[in-house]
This record gives sequence, structure tokens and C-alpha cells, in this order.
Amino acid sequence: MAEMRAKVTAVDPVWTRICDEARDAVRDEPLLGALIHAGLLHHPTMERALAYRFSLKLASGEMSEQILREIADEAYGADPGLGGAARADLVAVYDRDPACHRFLQPILFFKGYQALQAYRISHWLWRQGRRDMAYFVQMRTSEMFGVDIHPAARIGKGVMIDHAHSIVIGETAVVGDNVSMLHSVTLGGTGKEEEDRHPKIGNGVLIGAGAKVLGNIRIGDNSRIAAGSVVLNDVPCCKTVAGVPAKIVGEAGCDQPAVRMDQQLKNCNCEG
Repeated sequence: MAEMRAKVTAVDPVWTRICDEARDAVRDEPLLGALIHAGLLHHPTMERALAYRFSLKLASGEMSEQILREIADEAYGADPGLGGAARADLVAVYDRDPACHRFLQPILFFKGYQALQAYRISHWLWRQGRRDMAYFVQMRTSEMFGVDIHPAARIGKGVMIDHAHSIVIGETAVVGDNVSMLHSVTLGGTGKEEEDRHPKIGNGVLIGAGAKVLGNIRIGDNSRIAAGSVVLNDVPCCKTVAGVPAKIVGEAGCDQPAVRMDQQLKNCNCEG
């Protein structure tokens, strides 16, 4: 019975699906065979594949691939939550991004997903007191992916960063679970204060492209921030805000805006 329980525990439907898709991809495009085998099929678990991808993308003349691989393997081995968050993030991308047709795409091709997993390792390093190494990972992630997330920021699981170019998330920012944000989003401060100075984003929030959320403010659960908005004040739950500076223009339009990804203001029951 104990052996049966161990086998059941070892089942990983997300990784199984990725490997099935990888074999199909090699059949359909043999020229990518070496990349797909090295990046996916060579590895026994999703965590090992993510560690390989992390080290391959972030290695440089200053830090070898081998050292980064050891760091990532250590992180995934010490904190099972990293692997769980990676799976939740991957499913979020697949569910919400119409350009994502297979589970293997985020791991191999989507810089938003890869940058988020690199951030998660930098955050693990930060929590271990390895601040300089965390800063190094932040620097390389910014250089490689155009995504600058401070390692002290706290980000939940099931997060999608679509396109991801020019994303900036500050040191004391907090992002809840099941959040979706598009490119050029900034979660920043408003001055030189050194204490808690960045936004707190609730669960299920949708942040449109180019939106700037500034200061130690709270964005309520399941709210929407329209593209190009500059948010300087708290936003209640389940509301839509738009404009510069942003104002409440109506309801969120549905109970899960981050999942539905509907950014049209005509669906927000606008007030006034």
C-alpha cells in the first residue's frame, strides 16, 4: 500500500503533458530536436528542466552555467513551493493567453514565464540571506528578458505576465494570486522614501498594458486597471479604473477579470 501511495504521489500530469507535447514537437520539427531534448526530454522532472533553462539563459562570462544550475537545483530541492508556483503560472498562461497552444511553449519560448521563474529563484535567495546573489539574478533577468523584478518583492502563484517587455516591480511590492499583467506595467514608488513604498495588488487583478501603479496603495481583489492608466490611490475590490490619474469608471465586468482578460471598458457598466 505504501508503495502504491508513493507511485500515485509521483504522478505529475503537467510534466507528463509537457513531455508528450515535446515528443510531438520533435516529430513535427526535427531541426528543434536537440533544443527540445536538452531543454525538456533529457530531464526527469519539471523542476530539473526549469533549473536547466534558468542556467542556460542567465549564464554569462561573470557566472557559469554550472554554478547557476547548482543554485537553481538547490532552490527547487529546498522549496517545493517553487515547483508548485511554476506549474500554476504555466497553467495560467495556457488558460489566458490565446497565443499559447501547448504547455511547452512558456518554458521554451515565453520570456514572461521564464523571467517570473527566475524571479522566484532570486526571491528564494533573498529569503536565505543571499542578497548579492539575488541581485545578480535580478540583473541578469533584466538584461536577458527586459523584466526587472526586485528579489524582495512578493508575488503569488498563477500569475501571467504577457509579452513582459519593460515590466518593473519594486522592492516592497506585493502581487496576489491569479494576477494577469501585460507589457510595460510598472509597480513603482513615488519618491525616495526607504520604507514600504510600492503597491499591493490583490488576487485576480488584471493590469493592462502600460499601466503605472505608484506608491504604497492597495488594489482590491478582482479589479481591472485599464491600459495606459496611472494609478495613485487605492482601488476597491471588483472595480475598473482608467485614466491619468486613474478614476473608478465602473465595475470590473466579471468575477474573474484576470482570467477572462477582457479589457474593453464598454463591458464595465461605466458610471457617469
